[in-house]
Formats: sequence, C-alpha cells, structure tokens
Amino acid sequence: MKQLRVWPGRLAGVAAVLLALGCQMAPVVPAPEVAQAAPKGVAPQTIHLDLPDAWGGQVLCVASDCLLGAVEHENNKLSLLRLKGRTATLLDRQSVAYHPDSAAWLSPQLLVAAVENSLSLDIFRVSDGRLARLAQVKVGFEPRDVIALPAPPGQYRMLATPYGGREVAWVDWSEQQPQAAQVRKTTWCQTPWHPTRVSQLPQSAQGGIAVACLDSKKVVAVSEADLYATPKVLASFTVIPRQVRPSPSGLWLYVALETGGRNARIQMQTGELQWIAGDPRGSSAVAPLADDLIIWGDDQRLTLQRLDETGGVLQTRELRTSGYSTSLQLQDIDGDGHQDILVLNSAGKRADVIYGPLWEQAQPRP
Repeated sequence: MKQLRVWPGRLAGVAAVLLALGCQMAPVVPAPEVAQAAPKGVAPQTIHLDLPDAWGGQVLCVASDCLLGAVEHENNKLSLLRLKGRTATLLDRQSVAYHPDSAAWLSPQLLVAAVENSLSLDIFRVSDGRLARLAQVKVGFEPRDVIALPAPPGQYRMLATPYGGREVAWVDWSEQQPQAAQVRKTTWCQTPWHPTRVSQLPQSAQGGIAVACLDSKKVVAVSEADLYATPKVLASFTVIPRQVRPSPSGLWLYVALETGGRNARIQMQTGELQWIAGDPRGSSAVAPLADDLIIWGDDQRLTLQRLDETGGVLQTRELRTSGYSTSLQLQDIDGDGHQDILVLNSAGKRADVIYGPLWEQAQPRP
C-alpha cells in the first residue's frame, strides 16, 4: 500500500496533491487604475462540477464548446464533461484501476489517464460523448502525472512522472499500432510532480520541460534539444516546492512553496531567483495570469497577487473555492474574451469553474 502524503498546515486527514497543466495563453490584465474589485458581498460567476477528489485533468476548447477530462481519485473513474457557455454536462464516466491521478488530451478525440495501480497510461477514444479504451501502456511505476508533447503527424508523445521515485517515462504511441508503444525511461530528481513545458531556459535559446521535485526540494529542467539528458537544477529550497508554471511570455517560472510564508519565481533568461511574500499557510498550485499577475491555490481559496519588477507584492485579492485547490488551468471557457479558471480540488466533492475577469471579481484582502 502506498504511503499517504500529508503536509503540515493542510486540511486535516487529507493528502494534498496537485496537477498541472502548463498552458500558455494571452494575458488579460487590466491596468491597476481601472481594475475595480467586485462590490463587497457580490459573488463571482462560478459553476460547480460534480467531481469528487479531482486529482487532475484538463479542459480542451474547440469552436463550439469545451471538453473536460478529469479523474476522480477515490472513485477510480475517468470523467468526461462538456462545458458550454456557463453550463456543464456530464457525458460519460468510465472505471479504471485503483487511484487514477491525472488526465490529459492528446487530441480532441483522444484522452489519456495516468493510473497508479495498473502502472499505466490508459488511452481512451472520445466519440459521440462516450469514452472507449483503446490502449493501456505500461510504464513500470505508479504514474502521478501525464502530459502531451509535440510529435510528428499521426504520432503521440507523452511524458509520465511518478507518484514517488526518480524514474520518468517518455512514451511514443500511435493509433495505427495501439499496442506497440515505445517507452524510454530516464532518471530525474526525487518525486518530480507536475511537469510543464517552458518556452525558454536560462542562458539558452531552447525551451524544455521544468518540474518541481518534492522530496529533492529542487526545481529542475531538461532542454528540448536533449530531453533524455540529466536535468539541470534551476533552484534549490529548504521547503517543498509543490508546482511550477511559466508566465504567459515565458519570462518567469513561478514556484508554489508548501510552507514558509513565501513563494518564488525564476527569471528564465538569467536564472535569477526572486522571493514573493505569501500566506503562512503556503501554496500548492500556481497559475500566472500575466507576467506580474499570479494566482496561487490552497485550501478553499485562490490568492491573486499583482507584483512589481522585484517580486514585491503591490496588491492581493482572493476568490473562494470548494475544496483543496491543487490544479489550476486558465482558459476562456465561455468565449467572452476573458480568462476563466478551472479549479480541480484534490480534496472535496466538487470542482469549480470561476468566470473572468478574475482580478476584477476577486475581493481585496487586507
């Protein structure tokens, strides 16, 4: 039986987890002098999704609507929902092995889930709102995260990182030979959770993949020029880094720190590390809305911070959520031109979609 991860200062009796999805998009950042908060007592526009213990997932938007693929960790389910305008409809829910941890879209018709007990990536076809399993790719360890990477036409490449340990798996798969996936393993740091693509790396013209290493207490990265190389350390900490995500321009890599009352960011041209004052409760997720406007996730709330060029906090606001908010994705879900945020709560009975503009709807924090 796996060891349950519980960190101090968190929701009692519940293991705190994340997911991540490195999704870069154009910022929607009003100027400070015209960005007014919602009147006190006026709730932001939010819908709640019946997704208990949603450890991970991803929303994919096309011209007509958006599809959300998400796992229900304790129910051992992969769920498919349609988000259209400001409504949500459950389309399908399929069983997987014990404890699915994350899900990602390979294409609008293909969804993959990382499943612990089967040591596998389970690939499903989406057709007429239904999920049908196509393949199960064994990776040889309990996968915590899976992300999709660029690949030649007709091919799909995935990166799986472990619930615990140092091995990661690069998976090449095609629909033409669904049972003949190629799996290549490399060694990273201890407990690399929530990898994300970055468009640039310090002192390099290349992009790559960055990840927070929970038990190594480091942030490391590999260059897209050699994904199988030994990762380079971008920063080391005395507390647990829980998640990293790049800002929309790629200039900054933001680091959510578990404890210590502060977070951090790495300048991705120079490698400079800046500290950002945070809440004593710590942070478990991060989603940069702009280079200087950041959203942090923790227990039943999102903290929004506007920063200066040194990482100093100019303003702080917050939005309430339905649980322990450990996976955040920014996307214009209702098509109104404002970034919305999908909040998957790893502890709690519901997930949330909070509609933008997010900064204006958030309440000022003293």
